[in-house]
Amino acid sequence: MTAKTPEACPCGSGRAFAACCAPYLGDTQSPPTAEALMRSRYTAYTLGRLDYVRATWHPTTCPADLQVVPGLRWLGLQIKRVTDGGEKDVTGTVEFVARSKLGGRADRLHETSTFERLDGRWVYSRGELHRI
Repeated sequence: MTAKTPEACPCGSGRAFAACCAPYLGDTQSPPTAEALMRSRYTAYTLGRLDYVRATWHPTTCPADLQVVPGLRWLGLQIKRVTDGGEKDVTGTVEFVARSKLGGRADRLHETSTFERLDGRWVYSRGELHRI
């Protein structure tokens, strides 16, 4: 496996990448839940796949200047709470903590993300940051 195709899924599910987020990033399947979309978006960030991040962001809230941050390494994802966002829901929220490191400095992003269905597919709508 190359650095761009990890064996274990970066999302922290404990599953193999090929059986977890890879089908979503390869556009062969659509994430069935808000949590699955959250995990696949995190994985996309770890792999520098901003095309996927942009494609799964609500078009009215997606920033125009989305870029890879040089040297930023994503270290882990912890899902804290999921509200709604199931296969039959139209909205859902996922609270998570994502750890990263940039220039030797560790950081944690704690956010509650809101997701909604748009044309039958889950998209990230917005997030509320929590102070850590």
